[in-house]
Amino acid sequence: MATVPGQLIWEIVKKNNSFLVKQFGRGTASLQFSKENNNLYNLNSYKHSGLANKKTVTIQPADKDQAVVLATTKTKKQNKPAALLHKSVMKKEFSRMAKAVENQVADNNYRPDLKRAALARLSVVHRSLKVSKSGVKKRNRQALKK
Repeated sequence: MATVPGQLIWEIVKKNNSFLVKQFGRGTASLQFSKENNNLYNLNSYKHSGLANKKTVTIQPADKDQAVVLATTKTKKQNKPAALLHKSVMKKEFSRMAKAVENQVADNNYRPDLKRAALARLSVVHRSLKVSKSGVKKRNRQALKK
């Protein structure tokens, strides 16, 4: 089976696909979002498209607490959706996870243009996994002395 070039796929799906979210603000649809899986910024553009590009990066929270999944696509498995993604679960502290994402995305020349977007998504996902402490906050008793 022959593979279809990414630019042709993008020309077909850029204006109408099931993942497209059009926000109408002030009468124009200038900003379009996308709900694709492999889209780091969730923007409807060729650079960030998970449908049109062969090499994509995904960062999502894992099922286990405080774990993040980094998934990259395998370029030679484009016709096998079950084996398409290479997933790695990261359970380390944030700085080590950031270094791992940097190594996988930029240092291996996988998609160096997505390094900044991947680190931004990692930061947001890691911050969302933190559990806020519930209960009454303790007051500083030394401040009450008069």
